[in-house]
Amino acid sequence: MIKTESAYREAVEKLVQDKKFIELEKKRLKDMGLENDHIELAIQPYISFHEQLKEEVEYYERIKRGEFEPVVNLRTLGRTLIAYRIYCGMSQQELAEKLGVSPSQVSRDERNEYYGATIERIQNIMDAMNMTSITKINPIEIFSA
Repeated sequence: MIKTESAYREAVEKLVQDKKFIELEKKRLKDMGLENDHIELAIQPYISFHEQLKEEVEYYERIKRGEFEPVVNLRTLGRTLIAYRIYCGMSQQELAEKLGVSPSQVSRDERNEYYGATIERIQNIMDAMNMTSITKINPIEIFSA
């Protein structure tokens, strides 16, 4: 997941470079006499990595516009906290200052997507970003035989 503006810029540049590399690699393999099926098979890993990075860039651009995915379960809450920080234009450094912790602590927390964080800690992070949430509980219907 892209978490900083500089990582975003690097990813966009990498997409451009990867696209050029894939085209050059296709040409090189064709010049070697490989058939199209073999060429596609050979470059598939490059295309897969390129598409994955493209999805990350698109996700970062969506969250910068404030287009958030709903939190369906609490396991995805950490990713949403990171997305909201990015949307607010707040750096990890700025969040760390508001929380009174080191920037490396915020970086570590975000790398782990806040896995294992307490409710109090999550609330402190939300407060630091002036973030609120609305929780809706939907019971799962249990069907018995």
